[in-house]
Amino acid sequence: MRINFLGTGAAGGVPLFGCTCVACERARLDPVFVRRPCSALIESGNTRILLDAGLTDLHERFKPGELDAIVLTHFHPDHVQGLFHLRWGVGTRIPVYGPPDSEGCADLYKHPGVLEFHALTKFEPVSIGALTLTPVPLIHSKVTFGYAIESSSGIRFAYLTDTLGLPPRTETFLTDWHPHGLALDCSFPPQSEAKNHNDWTTALAVIDKVNPERAWLTHISHTLDAWLLGTGESSSRAAIAMDGDRIDFQASSNSPQP
Repeated sequence: MRINFLGTGAAGGVPLFGCTCVACERARLDPVFVRRPCSALIESGNTRILLDAGLTDLHERFKPGELDAIVLTHFHPDHVQGLFHLRWGVGTRIPVYGPPDSEGCADLYKHPGVLEFHALTKFEPVSIGALTLTPVPLIHSKVTFGYAIESSSGIRFAYLTDTLGLPPRTETFLTDWHPHGLALDCSFPPQSEAKNHNDWTTALAVIDKVNPERAWLTHISHTLDAWLLGTGESSSRAAIAMDGDRIDFQASSNSPQP
């Protein structure tokens, strides 16, 4: 299994429009620190699944037939905006899986074009090629799923964004599931009262409870980047994901290789 972090940014990304904080200025000077809308490409064998569709150039990044499916965590614009252009393409329909949100986003349901929407059910696995995905509910302002993803060789990776902590049943499921890798929402530095997204403290607490072999923090805002720069803070339990990072899990050892 291979995980490609295509985007690791919170809404607004890094650099944030008009912001002159140290993190935004760094990203303007060096594109390695730019954070685009949060998304990942999961590959196993010949199977390729896009997790979230916030990147606005999907129609340029992928050729027809290159994706087996698009899987959405939820229907907030920064996670689906790339679908609005992609849908007007021609050719084979593209399966798009996501939570049972009756509203969706704008007119995506009304005018799906080549997109074929399928509503998933929490804790009911779906198989897409060589991968099996189990939707797990998260805590967010819109109905949101994370995904426990398992390859045919038994490699297990959880992708959990956007969320503030975990519902008890999701936490228990993931703890018993023993993921080899986990990507988790961590949008903000420590806050007295986190809202709608994990802050640094909450994210690390989730990782301690689920106890994956390896963890990556994603959905990162410019305020977290600036805090990390200012404090030099780091964690032995989690790496800070960057746009373009690629993680390979080898079936022989089930260990991730950067």
